[in-house]
Amino acid sequence: MNAIATSSLAKLPVDGTKTRRRRKDARPSELTSAALDLFVEKGFSATRLDDVAARAGVSKGTLYLYFDSKEALFKAVIEEGIVPTLAAAEQRVAGYSGSAVDLLRHLLFGWWQEIGATRLAGVTKLIVSESRNFPEVAQYYHDKVIVRGRALLRYALQRGVESGEFRPLDVETAIDVIIAPLLMLVIWRFSLCFCGRETDPAIYLETHFNLLVHGLSSAGRDGLGGAL
Repeated sequence: MNAIATSSLAKLPVDGTKTRRRRKDARPSELTSAALDLFVEKGFSATRLDDVAARAGVSKGTLYLYFDSKEALFKAVIEEGIVPTLAAAEQRVAGYSGSAVDLLRHLLFGWWQEIGATRLAGVTKLIVSESRNFPEVAQYYHDKVIVRGRALLRYALQRGVESGEFRPLDVETAIDVIIAPLLMLVIWRFSLCFCGRETDPAIYLETHFNLLVHGLSSAGRDGLGGAL
C-alpha cells in the first residue's frame, strides 16, 4: 500500500456506520478500513466478512477477490496501519544522535500520537481480549508488532545504560514495565472509560514518563538501592 492509503487508514474517524452505496469494486485499503472499524466496534470473533463487505459497500464476492478470510483481513490491517509506523520509527532511531532520555520520550509519545490516539489502538485492545481464542492472529501481531516495538525500547534503554544516563537494569523486565501503563491507557480508552472518571492522555503520559525517567536515572542509583 502506498503512503497515502496508509495515512488515510489511520486518520479515518471511528464512526464508520454511514451506509455506503453498494458498488462492484473497492480498493483493498477501503476493505481494511471497514474491517478495522468492525474489529474495534464488535471484536474479532463477532465480525463477519458479510459485515465488512456491507460496511465497505461491496459484495462479499468482491471482498474475496482480495482477502480469503477474516484472518487475512486482520493481517492486512496490521500491515497497512501499524507496520509502516514501526518502520518509520526504526529509521528515525537509526539516525538519532540525541540523549537516551529524549529518545525514550520520542518513542513513547510518538506511539501515542501515531497509534494510541487513533482507532488503530483498538487492535491492541482486541489482542488483549481475544488472543487466547485466536492464537494464530495473536502470534502474527506478536511477530509483526510486539517484537519490533520491544526492539525499539530495548535500543533506547541499552543506549542509556551504556552512556551512563540510566542505571544498570534488567532490560527485558524494564520493557514490560514501560509498556504496561500504555496498554492500560488503551484499555481505559476503549472499555473502562465508560464506567469511571475520564483520564487525560496527555497528563497520564507525562506522569508515566516522569516517573519512568526518575526511576531509570543513574543519578538516583544510591538512593533507590537495588530496586532495579
